[in-house]
Amino acid sequence: MSQILLIHSSVHGQTVKICKYMQQKAQEQGVNITLASLADNPSIEGFDKVFIGASIRHGKHRPALYQFIEANKAKLEQIPSGFFSVSLVARKPGKNTPETNMYMQAFLKQSVWQPKHLQVFGGNLDYQFYGPVDRNIIRFIMWITKGPTDPHTKVEYTDWNKVDAFVDTMINA
Repeated sequence: MSQILLIHSSVHGQTVKICKYMQQKAQEQGVNITLASLADNPSIEGFDKVFIGASIRHGKHRPALYQFIEANKAKLEQIPSGFFSVSLVARKPGKNTPETNMYMQAFLKQSVWQPKHLQVFGGNLDYQFYGPVDRNIIRFIMWITKGPTDPHTKVEYTDWNKVDAFVDTMINA
């Protein structure tokens, strides 16, 4: 049985929620996934497959993601691996595939690693959860992108069927 490492880089917790869901779905199929936070700079040694999920923060992936990839590029290229991005932009048709999502395309341009398996998932919008600065920044971004701006909005845009399909991709990679 393969050993899969699933690394998450999350700000408000939706990427972690998605990763825990993936872990549970894989376990239901008899496959073990080890979760690790990018903040802990996990070792990828001893794993047969590595997947990374990262959220968008104010329009970009965090610098630590690219630093981790650069440090582990050789190993990531030797084993089955993949990447998924979580953002509110991915809630919109036409921006919810790796080919059409601007953040995934920016990642691919900036990253030294070009993973074979890619996906994008919609995030979670919960204005009451955010601090005042983030709440206002996100409301402004949502206003620009014609999303909900009511400060009481709480909506999850993650397509869990799409997540299920990516779990299958991870297992069969």
